[in-house]
Amino acid sequence: MAQEWNSPSGTPTSVPNYLIPAIISLLCCWPLAIVAIIFAAQVNGKVAAGDIQGAVDASKKAKLFSYIAIGLGLALCVVYGILMLLGVAGGMMNS
Repeated sequence: MAQEWNSPSGTPTSVPNYLIPAIISLLCCWPLAIVAIIFAAQVNGKVAAGDIQGAVDASKKAKLFSYIAIGLGLALCVVYGILMLLGVAGGMMNS
């Protein structure tokens, strides 16, 4: 969901809050996901208060932390899968 605001040129622009990716990132790496959710929750309040620069900054941080959390979670799953395959292959060689 994006919050609408008027830019200095007068045209309406939106600031995305990245709340959905932040919530999805809870499944991957929850310590970073909590930080992402906090920043995502701040976006709409800052836009409503007129702090557009702060809202854009919070939006960028929410995006950064949620994508890092998702990336770490996927990387850990890949490493775990590789280690499991190597463990199974090592067990077959010993038999």
